[in-house]
Order: sequence, then structure tokens, then C-alpha cells
Amino acid sequence: MKVAVIADTHGLLRPEVVERLRGSGRIIHAGDVGKPELLERLNQLVPTLAVRGNVDRGPWAEMLSSSATVTWQGVTIHVLHDVKTLAATPPPPGVRIVVSGHSHRQNIQERDGVIFLNPGSVGPRRFRLPVAMAFLHLAGGGQARVEAVELLP
Repeated sequence: MKVAVIADTHGLLRPEVVERLRGSGRIIHAGDVGKPELLERLNQLVPTLAVRGNVDRGPWAEMLSSSATVTWQGVTIHVLHDVKTLAATPPPPGVRIVVSGHSHRQNIQERDGVIFLNPGSVGPRRFRLPVAMAFLHLAGGGQARVEAVELLP
């Protein structure tokens, strides 16, 4: 299963991102969606799991959880917007991947058998950082591989 991982769209869904999302089995959006229409568009493309970020406000955003945990292909994934809040609400036992956004900086680390993935930002460019996303390639038996993608340097 191929899972597209994005964050920090801030209301902007670039054509390059839409093109890369095609062919994915699922999308994870790690917060700062920006507007409900963007989330609707993502769900039209591919079923999308999104969490609320710090810029997501209003009745539509209140329908999003601040974190979510799913298991696909035997891999348990915990999604939240700001990884720094993880200490206050730790993920459930058995989590293999923690997905977060917020910093706009792509980062992939493995600590104590858990992959921490920040896909970067696909929204408006900030802090001179590249426009970036990632894919999770999940296989039966809990196998997981991360593919980092830089869309615009």
C-alpha cells in the first residue's frame, strides 16, 4: 500500500502535489489544512486522514481530531500536527510510525524502533525550505519504508 504523507498546505493545493497524490491508496495530512475545500478535494482524489493543526479554526476544523492512530497493512501509524506535543499525549503502544508537520522541515528519524516522519510542507513556501512530501510504502507483516520527495527546491 502506498500512502502519501503531506502537511502544512495552509489552503494551497499545488498541481504538482495533486499529480503526485494520484496512485496512492491513502493520504495522511498532518495538519494546517487551511480550509475545508482543500480537504474535500483531497478526499475526492484519495481517502484522506487529516488531523487539526494550529491554523485550522472554525466549525469545519473542530470536526478534525488533534491526533489519530490507524493500522494499515499491519503497521500502526500515529498522526499529530506538532511532534513537541507528543510528550503530553503519547501514542498508544505498538506504534511503528509517528507522522507530524508544523515545522515545514522534512525530517525522517528512527528512534527505538519508531520512525518519526515530518514530510515537510507542500503549501506556501516558508523559511526558504523546499516544498516537500513523503510516501509510506507499507507491506504485509508490518513492513514499512519511507520515500522522501522534494517537489520544489
